[in-house]
Amino acid sequence: MTAPKTPETAVVLVNLGTPSAPTPRAVRRYLGEFLMDPRVVSLPRWLWGPLLHLVILPLRSRRVARKYAEIWMDEGSPLAVHTRRLAQAVQQRMPQARVVHAMRYGAPSIPDVFAALRADRVGRVIVLPLYPQYSTTTTASVEDLVRRTRNMPTHSVHDYHRDPRWVQAIADSIRAHWAANGRGDTLVFSFHGLPQRLVDAGDPYAAQCEAGVAAIAEALALKPGDYRLTYQSRFGKEQWLEPATVNVLGELARNGVRKVDVVCPGFAVDCLETLEEIAIQNAQVFTAAGGQALRYIPCLNDAPAHADALAALATEAMPA
Repeated sequence: MTAPKTPETAVVLVNLGTPSAPTPRAVRRYLGEFLMDPRVVSLPRWLWGPLLHLVILPLRSRRVARKYAEIWMDEGSPLAVHTRRLAQAVQQRMPQARVVHAMRYGAPSIPDVFAALRADRVGRVIVLPLYPQYSTTTTASVEDLVRRTRNMPTHSVHDYHRDPRWVQAIADSIRAHWAANGRGDTLVFSFHGLPQRLVDAGDPYAAQCEAGVAAIAEALALKPGDYRLTYQSRFGKEQWLEPATVNVLGELARNGVRKVDVVCPGFAVDCLETLEEIAIQNAQVFTAAGGQALRYIPCLNDAPAHADALAALATEAMPA
């Protein structure tokens, strides 16, 4: 008698998302979906909806589209291109599963990806949000949508900010940058910011950023004065996590730091926030304040060590 076939397992790598084109219309559509997520902006919908669509998006979409145009690749948005390549690299390491990618906002959407997996009779899904640090604004939002979408056994990886394979991959990428370019005067770890009220309410994001940096610094044998941890990408007027990356870079330049290396371990792949905000905008801030050069250290993207780490995390999450 033939044994029943084991249900196929799928691994879904989930990233934030990106506009489909560097145009005001595409940016407006993407930002509209992103900023209407109550996990991202918690204002009452009756208040926030009109404000967003009638005031904020008309003002921001054209400006943000110009920023995307500065970094757009021949194959598309950097975040989309690198996420797709990363999923392909993880697939090569996981022949026992099907590896695909999805976006929390934009395409390919989580509902569309799950529908395709159901149509192919996939038996179970491992969801791996590409956020090393857990936050209610990112990982929890992915889990919200997965719960509303799924009708098959699903397991989510919540975070991997101290996973030794990921820590080593980040540390090795910094070493490789230093070997190729020399070591800057200071190393800045820049993470996406978060409203302070969320951390005060129990969001573990800031603590996980700090713990991850401590592990990376230990792997690099850094002393406390060798590096800084900062937060970027503020939005709105409320208090966000401090210190702000842009302010620290200006301070470092004014205090005589000539060369600064900046790495963004909270981002799995390069995107607008790393390629435009850090490598272009903040580099200009640093030099305008008297610094000589800001050297941006790229995200892990589809580097072999990154794919190895994620494949190991997904494999460990699979049922025995």
